[in-house]
Amino acid sequence: MPARLGVNVDHVATLRQSRRTQYPDPVAAAVLAEMGGADQITIHLREDRRHIQERDLQVMRKTVSTRLNLEMAATQDMVKIAYEVKPDVATLVPERREELTTEGGLDVVGGRESVRKVVKTLRDAEIEVSLFIDPDLDQVKAAHRAEAQTIELHTGRYCDARLASDRRKELSRIIDACKAASKLGLAVAAGHGLNYSNVIPVAAIPEIEELNIGHSIVARAVLVGFERAVREMKALLREARP
Repeated sequence: MPARLGVNVDHVATLRQSRRTQYPDPVAAAVLAEMGGADQITIHLREDRRHIQERDLQVMRKTVSTRLNLEMAATQDMVKIAYEVKPDVATLVPERREELTTEGGLDVVGGRESVRKVVKTLRDAEIEVSLFIDPDLDQVKAAHRAEAQTIELHTGRYCDARLASDRRKELSRIIDACKAASKLGLAVAAGHGLNYSNVIPVAAIPEIEELNIGHSIVARAVLVGFERAVREMKALLREARP
């Protein structure tokens, strides 16, 4: 079975917020993504609200017919919002105001107790919890101890590798983390920087159940339309693991 595809529509909102207009609407993009075969819609409600707004989240909770994955910082304000909106999945991610995009995984090893408390609070609300971490064995073990149900592996270093040897090394780290997570009973997702050229080797890893991809799909959609862009990515996932 191919991995599920989660489509991140944040950058539709980025385009909208660049002019503070009402368009393009990330909710409409989510509908088109589902029509194209998306198995999940992913959005990141950032502290600075640079793209997705709270209204987007509220409307998507009412309109998304697959699964809604809310990426969020592990803060009390965000936990309160998650409690009210009840996404299907809450993915805890690190967040710094000055970063252009998420630069690395959550440090679960260093913040295990605080992360564990947030995980418990969300799970008590019957929200599935995923931790966005680097493909590091210590982080995988810490995620298990924090009682998360899922990990999402940060694939940025693999995607950014210029040399084939470095790319193979980073892919090997992802594979090792996947195997370790599976042995611990964790579900495995992956994402960050994946595009139409580099996704197949990651999508072929049998332990990976889901890929969350945003920027490359939105960029492709500018040229060919949202529904087609999603269909093309789904086809690559099927090719990777028929």
